[in-house]
Amino acid sequence: MKLSAEDLAQRARQIRLVGFDVDGILTPGTLIFDEQGRETKSFHSRDGVGLKLLQQAGLTLALVTGRRSSIVTLRARELGITHVFQGVHDKRQVMDTLLSGLGLHWEQLAYMGDDLPDLSVLCRSALALTVPEAPEEIRAAAHWVAPVGGGMGAARAAATWLLQARGEWARVLERWAD
Repeated sequence: MKLSAEDLAQRARQIRLVGFDVDGILTPGTLIFDEQGRETKSFHSRDGVGLKLLQQAGLTLALVTGRRSSIVTLRARELGITHVFQGVHDKRQVMDTLLSGLGLHWEQLAYMGDDLPDLSVLCRSALALTVPEAPEEIRAAAHWVAPVGGGMGAARAAATWLLQARGEWARVLERWAD
């Protein structure tokens, strides 16, 4: 859904919670298993910086994924993300419960997802974000599409865009330039 830059900025200023799918957003979406059946994942370091920037701006983060992985738990711990939901079959229900528990509303949620399990959350979110390789139905529901793919800095690009839309990017840069 296309909105004007002014409408996007207005919505961005209301955001308090940013949710991310994992596979296809924070990772390239490739599932890698070794001979013993252990799963491994690849995360982009710049995505980690982007998530920390959002936290430093006072936003709460959540990871919501359909798979279960100890690697996701480890990465979330590294980044200080406490709202981590794995093995989720109904992402909308999980986000509804989290929003309610935090005293927030859907108008205060930005969510980044890349496939059909994310669609119901994307359709309800104030800002729906995705990646260029997402299916057409997901890109059509999105307000913003990252310039790079999942696991390739898409979350960092989303963080930068969101902070710019909120008018906070100059302050973020000042902190790093000192």
